[in-house]
Amino acid sequence: MDQFFAKDFTGGAFVFLGAAHTTALIIIALINLTFIQLRQVDSPDLRKTLRNTMAAVLIANEAAWHVWNWSVGNWTIQTMLPLHLCSVMVFLSAYMLVTRSDAIYEPLYFLGIGAAIQAIFTPDLGLYGFPHFRFFQTFISHGLIVTAAIYMTVVEGYRPTLKSFRNVIVGANIYMLFVGVINWLIGSNYLFIAHKPETPSLIDVLGPWPWYILGLEAVGLLTCAILYIPFAILDWRNSRVRAQIS
Repeated sequence: MDQFFAKDFTGGAFVFLGAAHTTALIIIALINLTFIQLRQVDSPDLRKTLRNTMAAVLIANEAAWHVWNWSVGNWTIQTMLPLHLCSVMVFLSAYMLVTRSDAIYEPLYFLGIGAAIQAIFTPDLGLYGFPHFRFFQTFISHGLIVTAAIYMTVVEGYRPTLKSFRNVIVGANIYMLFVGVINWLIGSNYLFIAHKPETPSLIDVLGPWPWYILGLEAVGLLTCAILYIPFAILDWRNSRVRAQIS
C-alpha cells in the first residue's frame, strides 16, 4: 500500500501500449460500447443514477489527485490550479451529468473528447506505472471525460451543431487568452502556452514558441472538425431524404 501512493514509485515506469495501458484502453472502450444497448432501456431512474455516479467518481477522483499532490509536496499554484483543459473538463463533465446542460455539452463533446483521448493514448505518467495511484487516477479521470460526452450523445440523444462548433472554437480561444494572463501573473504554464512541456509530446514537432501555439490551434480545429463529421454526414443524409420525399 505504501508504494501505491509513493512519490518515488519503484514498481515500474509506465509503458506505452504495454499490458496495463492496453487493458485500460480496452476497458474504457467496452464501457462506452455498452451505451449502444443502454440507449434502448427506457428507465429515467437508471440513467439518473448512472449520471450521478459518474459525476461523483469524477469529483472524488479529482479531489484525491489534489490530496495526493499535497501529501507528497507537489501541490503549487503554478501546477495544480484546475486550468489545464482536462482539469476544467472534469468539473464541466460532472456538472453536465447532473444538470444535463446543453451549453456544457458542446465544449465537452469537442474539447473534452479531443483532449482526453490524447491523454488516454499518451498519458504523462513517467515512472508511475501500474499499479500506482497515478495510473488509476489518470485513466479514471480522462476515461470518464470521454465517457460522459459519449454517454450524453448515445444514450441521452444530445448532439453538437454547426453553431456549437463555431461557439466552441471562439470560446476556446478566449479561454486561452485568459489562461495566458494567468500564466504571466503567476509564472505558470497552463495549457502549455508559455513554453513547451518538459516531457515529450506532440508540441515538439510543431516548431518553437510561440509558433507552436498556432500548430496547436490547427490540431484543435482539425480534431473538432473530425468529431463533427458524423453529424455533418447525418444532416446531409437527412436533407437528401427530405428532398426525395418532397
